[in-house]
Amino acid sequence: MVRVLIVDDDRKFVPLLERGFRYEGFDVTAAATGAAGLDLLHEAEPDVVILDIGMPGLDGFDTLRRIRTASDVPVVMLTARDEVADKVTALGAGADDYVPKPFSFDELLARVRAVLRRRDVAADPVLSFADLRVDLGTRAIVRDGRHIELTAREFDLLVYFLRHPRQVLTRDALRQAVWGFDCDFDTNVVDVNLSHLRKKLGEPRLLQTVRGVGYVLRT
Repeated sequence: MVRVLIVDDDRKFVPLLERGFRYEGFDVTAAATGAAGLDLLHEAEPDVVILDIGMPGLDGFDTLRRIRTASDVPVVMLTARDEVADKVTALGAGADDYVPKPFSFDELLARVRAVLRRRDVAADPVLSFADLRVDLGTRAIVRDGRHIELTAREFDLLVYFLRHPRQVLTRDALRQAVWGFDCDFDTNVVDVNLSHLRKKLGEPRLLQTVRGVGYVLRT
């Protein structure tokens, strides 16, 4: 489970963020001050930090600088301050992204996931299973020496399976992971894309149907 640390002193706003991230399957920890956030950084070991700027005591900029002396955890600044100078300061201090308030939660979620994907690519650029190899950096896909071309959605589906090998994944889980929770279409689109992906990957089949439940990547 992905762990997110929210550092923000807005008592009305933070519970909404917590609820949204938990609904999306994140493990959430929150702090109301920069100092408390720094303490939780070591206790909670988050995968990503959502950090406000305008907090009492240690502000977001100073908190970010202290985070960067101890960790390279991805940090997304979330703040009402949208001046270019503030963005430059935050990015220069080591922020991975900057989202001004007001904002859409869907956009914030997409940016958090993008930051996590970039970190995953840097940490583990190649995913493999059986005779299949996927380079996340170049998006090259090779199976048994054969190069495979996929659409963007097919690639995202394949990567999700590679990150969850031998786990049975429901259509709804795949739809949420690849298209987003609020996408407005029938789940048949998952089956269609999986059918195309299976054909392109060839035999022996790696993506197998678990009747009445979903799909699984296995040999």
